[in-house]
Amino acid sequence: MDVQIFAGSSSDREIVKDAVAVLKDLGINYSVKIISAHRHPELLMEYVRKSDAKVFIAIAGLSAALPGFIASITRRPVIGVPVSGKVPFDSILSMVQLPKGVPVAVVGVDNAKNAALLAARILAISDNNIDKNLERYIENEKRKSIEEGKKVEEELI
Repeated sequence: MDVQIFAGSSSDREIVKDAVAVLKDLGINYSVKIISAHRHPELLMEYVRKSDAKVFIAIAGLSAALPGFIASITRRPVIGVPVSGKVPFDSILSMVQLPKGVPVAVVGVDNAKNAALLAARILAISDNNIDKNLERYIENEKRKSIEEGKKVEEELI
């Protein structure tokens, strides 16, 4: 498996779907697990240690311990996706302020799409198929952006 997605709560479902859509489009093998680092630390530790994933994506809100916890028990890349909540910036600060030696790459709030794209870029270093799929995806996104811009321009004239 290439990417293991962990989310801290079932309420993160829609954000997880954003990552899954990109990974599917790029032909990247993935798995999803909903598990709280606070409620089930032993079980999470077991999942991480047994995982053959090359990259982890951890989606979490509030105190957002999930990405840091995962990073503390693996040498593989961990990408954190902070989830928006009632307290602004709580989850993003929890991820970017980890101690030295526990690195987590952090994307924008609720931006699982960028987490999936970053995972793809990491995997593309050693996988030509993913690299080609990523190139196609980026070109399609550029094309869509230009088309959407032209649509808006025409509406405003």
